[in-house]
Amino acid sequence: MHSDDVKDIVREAYGAIDSSTEAVAYKLYSPEELAGVPRSAIERALDVGNHLAFADIERGETILDLGCGGGIDSILAAQRTGPGGRVIALDFLPEMLERTAAAADEVGLDNVQTLEAEMEAIPLPEASIDHVISNGVINLSPRKRRVLAECARVLRPGGKLSVADLTVGDEELPPEILTHPATWAG
Repeated sequence: MHSDDVKDIVREAYGAIDSSTEAVAYKLYSPEELAGVPRSAIERALDVGNHLAFADIERGETILDLGCGGGIDSILAAQRTGPGGRVIALDFLPEMLERTAAAADEVGLDNVQTLEAEMEAIPLPEASIDHVISNGVINLSPRKRRVLAECARVLRPGGKLSVADLTVGDEELPPEILTHPATWAG
């Protein structure tokens, strides 16, 4: 399967989600964390873990959220970095960027900036990011090594990477499952 095919599959699958996924948010995040997150972001949680529970986000940092989705992690990171910091919420789906921007506006955060781009080609300068976060997104890329190389490129010396994701080895699933479109989107 080609890279463009995978992106089309992911775009279609995530665009078709029309029901609430709030059960995911309530399973992964504490009530204290969710207290400051707008309902719109909670209802669109598509995360695989709570990597922010282990992320040492400091005040004033510049954070890059790869695959911001509905915005839950961007909101939490923006609250932690404070008004002196900023979160760049990157996604290749405009509807996800709209959701993140709306959620940030809803809670009055002006330190969240959306960026439509692919994580395999991050349009930011070298060494411009303090901390890259990503939740259940790198696994959707057919070029994972490229994504990680881009993360390394944009991170400042001593920068941090906090990721929650899913991995499956080629030997763990039969070829007909590994090449099935639903596997990539799931």
